[in-house]
Amino acid sequence: MEVGEDTDAAARLPTAHGKRKARRAVLVLAALLLPAGYFAYAWLTYPSDQTPEGAYLRVMSAVNSGSAQDLFHYTETEAQHACYTVRDFRKKAMDSVSRAYPEPERTRLMDEYRPFAEAPDGRDVFAVFAERRGYLARLRRDLSGVAKIEESGPRASVQTVKGTRYPFRRRENGMWGLTLFTAELAQEAQRAARDAALVEKSALDYERASKRDAKK
Repeated sequence: MEVGEDTDAAARLPTAHGKRKARRAVLVLAALLLPAGYFAYAWLTYPSDQTPEGAYLRVMSAVNSGSAQDLFHYTETEAQHACYTVRDFRKKAMDSVSRAYPEPERTRLMDEYRPFAEAPDGRDVFAVFAERRGYLARLRRDLSGVAKIEESGPRASVQTVKGTRYPFRRRENGMWGLTLFTAELAQEAQRAARDAALVEKSALDYERASKRDAKK
Protein backbone atom coordinates (compact mmCIF):
# COMPACT_ATOMS: atom_id res chain seq x y z
CA MET A 1 0.00 0.00 0.00
CA GLU A 2 1.32 3.45 -0.93
CA VAL A 3 1.76 6.25 1.55
CA GLY A 4 -1.01 8.19 -0.17
CA GLU A 5 -3.39 5.27 0.24
CA ASP A 6 -2.66 5.10 3.98
CA THR A 7 -3.41 8.79 4.24
CA ASP A 8 -6.74 8.37 2.40
CA ALA A 9 -7.76 5.46 4.63
CA ALA A 10 -6.88 7.41 7.75
CA ALA A 11 -8.90 10.33 6.50
CA ARG A 12 -11.91 8.07 6.01
CA LEU A 13 -11.80 6.60 9.54
CA PRO A 14 -13.33 9.56 11.42
CA THR A 15 -16.19 9.65 8.91
CA ALA A 16 -17.02 5.95 9.44
CA HIS A 17 -16.67 6.37 13.20
CA GLY A 18 -18.96 9.38 13.07
CA LYS A 19 -21.58 7.42 11.16
CA ARG A 20 -21.51 4.63 13.74
CA LYS A 21 -21.97 7.17 16.52
CA ALA A 22 -24.84 8.79 14.65
CA ARG A 23 -26.54 5.41 14.16
CA ARG A 24 -26.18 4.61 17.86
CA ALA A 25 -27.61 8.00 18.78
CA VAL A 26 -30.61 7.40 16.50
CA LEU A 27 -31.21 3.97 18.03
CA VAL A 28 -31.00 5.35 21.57
CA LEU A 29 -33.36 8.18 20.70
CA ALA A 30 -35.81 5.74 19.12
CA ALA A 31 -35.65 3.51 22.19
CA LEU A 32 -36.55 6.51 24.34
CA LEU A 33 -39.22 7.99 22.11
CA LEU A 34 -41.10 4.86 21.05
CA PRO A 35 -42.29 3.92 24.59
CA ALA A 36 -43.14 7.55 25.27
CA GLY A 37 -45.09 7.68 22.04
CA TYR A 38 -46.89 4.45 22.86
CA PHE A 39 -47.93 5.63 26.31
CA ALA A 40 -48.99 9.00 24.92
CA TYR A 41 -51.14 7.21 22.34
CA ALA A 42 -52.57 4.87 24.99
CA TRP A 43 -53.36 7.83 27.24
CA LEU A 44 -55.11 9.73 24.47
CA THR A 45 -57.14 6.73 23.28
CA TYR A 46 -57.96 5.28 26.73
CA PRO A 47 -61.67 5.74 27.48
CA SER A 48 -62.46 8.49 29.96
CA ASP A 49 -63.42 7.55 33.51
CA GLN A 50 -66.55 9.55 32.80
CA THR A 51 -67.74 6.58 30.78
CA PRO A 52 -68.71 3.19 32.27
CA GLU A 53 -66.13 1.44 30.08
CA GLY A 54 -63.33 3.75 31.18
CA ALA A 55 -64.23 3.30 34.85
CA TYR A 56 -64.37 -0.49 34.43
CA LEU A 57 -60.95 -0.56 32.74
CA ARG A 58 -59.50 1.40 35.64
CA VAL A 59 -61.06 -1.08 38.07
CA MET A 60 -59.31 -3.82 36.08
CA SER A 61 -56.03 -1.93 36.27
CA ALA A 62 -56.31 -1.47 40.05
CA VAL A 63 -57.11 -5.15 40.56
CA ASN A 64 -54.30 -6.32 38.30
CA SER A 65 -51.82 -4.12 40.16
CA GLY A 66 -53.14 -5.36 43.52
CA SER A 67 -54.01 -1.85 44.74
CA ALA A 68 -57.16 -1.62 46.85
CA GLN A 69 -56.43 2.10 47.34
CA ASP A 70 -56.64 2.67 43.57
CA LEU A 71 -59.80 0.59 43.39
CA PHE A 72 -61.35 2.84 46.06
CA HIS A 73 -61.21 5.79 43.63
CA TYR A 74 -63.55 3.90 41.29
CA THR A 75 -66.20 2.98 43.83
CA GLU A 76 -69.35 5.05 44.05
CA THR A 77 -69.74 8.06 46.34
CA GLU A 78 -71.87 6.29 48.95
CA ALA A 79 -69.27 3.55 49.35
CA GLN A 80 -66.52 6.12 49.80
CA HIS A 81 -68.52 8.08 52.36
CA ALA A 82 -69.19 4.85 54.25
CA CYS A 83 -65.44 4.23 54.58
CA TYR A 84 -64.90 7.69 56.06
CA THR A 85 -67.85 7.14 58.40
CA VAL A 86 -66.36 3.87 59.63
CA ARG A 87 -63.06 5.62 60.34
CA ASP A 88 -64.67 8.51 62.23
CA PHE A 89 -66.91 6.36 64.42
CA ARG A 90 -64.19 3.81 65.14
CA LYS A 91 -61.98 6.68 66.26
CA LYS A 92 -64.73 7.96 68.59
CA ALA A 93 -65.22 4.48 70.00
CA MET A 94 -61.49 4.01 70.45
CA ASP A 95 -61.23 7.32 72.32
CA SER A 96 -64.06 6.26 74.64
CA VAL A 97 -62.44 2.89 75.32
CA SER A 98 -59.05 4.47 75.95
CA ARG A 99 -60.60 6.99 78.36
CA ALA A 100 -62.61 4.73 80.62
CA TYR A 101 -62.59 1.00 79.87
CA PRO A 102 -60.87 -1.43 82.24
CA GLU A 103 -58.57 -4.23 81.16
CA PRO A 104 -58.70 -6.68 79.44
CA GLU A 105 -61.68 -5.25 77.53
CA ARG A 106 -59.76 -2.07 76.88
CA THR A 107 -56.92 -3.80 75.01
CA ARG A 108 -59.27 -6.09 73.10
CA LEU A 109 -61.41 -3.26 71.75
CA MET A 110 -58.46 -0.97 71.07
CA ASP A 111 -56.90 -3.69 68.91
CA GLU A 112 -60.21 -4.23 67.10
CA TYR A 113 -60.81 -0.56 66.31
CA ARG A 114 -57.22 0.60 65.66
CA PRO A 115 -56.85 -0.43 61.97
CA PHE A 116 -59.90 1.68 61.09
CA ALA A 117 -59.52 4.49 63.64
CA GLU A 118 -55.91 5.21 62.68
CA ALA A 119 -56.41 4.91 58.92
CA PRO A 120 -55.11 8.09 57.24
CA ASP A 121 -57.86 8.13 54.65
CA GLY A 122 -61.09 6.49 53.53
CA ARG A 123 -59.18 4.53 50.92
CA ASP A 124 -57.06 3.00 53.69
CA VAL A 125 -60.23 1.88 55.48
CA PHE A 126 -61.37 0.34 52.19
CA ALA A 127 -58.00 -1.42 51.90
CA VAL A 128 -58.51 -3.03 55.33
CA PHE A 129 -61.89 -4.40 54.27
CA ALA A 130 -60.47 -5.46 50.91
CA GLU A 131 -57.70 -7.46 52.56
CA ARG A 132 -59.92 -9.07 55.17
CA ARG A 133 -62.75 -9.93 52.78
CA GLY A 134 -60.83 -10.72 49.63
CA TYR A 135 -62.30 -8.00 47.41
CA LEU A 136 -59.42 -8.08 44.91
CA ALA A 137 -59.37 -11.86 44.71
CA ARG A 138 -63.13 -11.87 44.16
CA LEU A 139 -62.83 -9.42 41.28
CA ARG A 140 -59.74 -11.06 39.80
CA ARG A 141 -61.64 -14.30 39.24
CA ASP A 142 -64.24 -12.68 36.98
CA LEU A 143 -62.72 -9.61 35.37
CA SER A 144 -62.29 -9.85 31.59
CA GLY A 145 -62.84 -7.80 28.47
CA VAL A 146 -65.97 -5.73 27.95
CA ALA A 147 -68.68 -7.49 25.92
CA LYS A 148 -71.60 -5.10 26.39
CA ILE A 149 -72.53 -1.94 28.26
CA GLU A 150 -76.07 -1.03 29.25
CA GLU A 151 -76.58 2.52 30.46
CA SER A 152 -79.74 4.03 31.93
CA GLY A 153 -79.56 7.50 33.47
CA PRO A 154 -77.10 7.50 36.38
CA ARG A 155 -76.77 3.71 36.35
CA ALA A 156 -74.85 1.39 34.06
CA SER A 157 -74.01 -2.29 33.80
CA VAL A 158 -70.79 -3.56 32.26
CA GLN A 159 -71.05 -7.14 31.03
CA THR A 160 -67.75 -8.97 30.51
CA VAL A 161 -66.97 -11.64 27.94
CA LYS A 162 -67.28 -14.14 30.80
CA GLY A 163 -70.87 -13.03 31.28
CA THR A 164 -70.35 -11.31 34.64
CA ARG A 165 -72.16 -8.00 35.15
CA TYR A 166 -70.63 -5.14 37.13
CA PRO A 167 -72.93 -2.32 38.29
CA PHE A 168 -71.80 1.31 38.17
CA ARG A 169 -73.34 4.62 39.17
CA ARG A 170 -72.44 8.08 37.88
CA ARG A 171 -70.92 10.22 40.63
CA GLU A 172 -71.45 13.95 41.14
CA ASN A 173 -68.17 14.78 39.37
CA GLY A 174 -69.16 12.79 36.29
CA MET A 175 -66.97 9.78 37.03
CA TRP A 176 -68.52 6.33 37.25
CA GLY A 177 -68.14 4.28 40.41
CA LEU A 178 -68.48 0.56 41.04
CA THR A 179 -71.43 -0.18 43.35
CA LEU A 180 -70.50 -3.79 44.09
CA PHE A 181 -69.40 -3.15 47.69
CA THR A 182 -71.71 -0.27 48.60
CA ALA A 183 -74.36 -2.18 50.58
CA GLU A 184 -71.72 -4.03 52.60
CA LEU A 185 -69.77 -0.87 53.41
CA ALA A 186 -72.96 1.05 54.29
CA GLN A 187 -73.84 -1.68 56.80
CA GLU A 188 -70.36 -1.41 58.30
CA ALA A 189 -70.81 2.36 58.66
CA GLN A 190 -74.14 1.87 60.47
CA ARG A 191 -72.57 -0.76 62.71
CA ALA A 192 -69.67 1.54 63.55
CA ALA A 193 -72.10 4.32 64.49
CA ARG A 194 -74.12 2.01 66.75
CA ASP A 195 -70.97 0.64 68.37
CA ALA A 196 -69.64 4.13 69.06
CA ALA A 197 -72.86 5.10 70.85
CA LEU A 198 -72.89 1.93 72.95
CA VAL A 199 -69.20 2.19 73.78
CA GLU A 200 -69.59 5.80 74.91
CA LYS A 201 -72.55 4.83 77.09
CA SER A 202 -70.50 2.07 78.71
CA ALA A 203 -67.57 4.44 79.15
CA LEU A 204 -69.79 6.85 81.06
CA ASP A 205 -71.00 3.95 83.23
CA TYR A 206 -67.43 2.95 83.96
CA GLU A 207 -66.56 6.53 84.87
CA ARG A 208 -69.52 6.82 87.25
CA ALA A 209 -68.63 3.51 88.88
CA SER A 210 -65.03 4.63 89.25
CA LYS A 211 -66.14 7.85 90.96
CA ARG A 212 -68.39 5.92 93.37
CA ASP A 213 -65.52 3.59 94.23
CA ALA A 214 -63.24 6.55 94.82
CA LYS A 215 -65.69 8.00 97.37
CA LYS A 216 -65.85 4.81 99.42
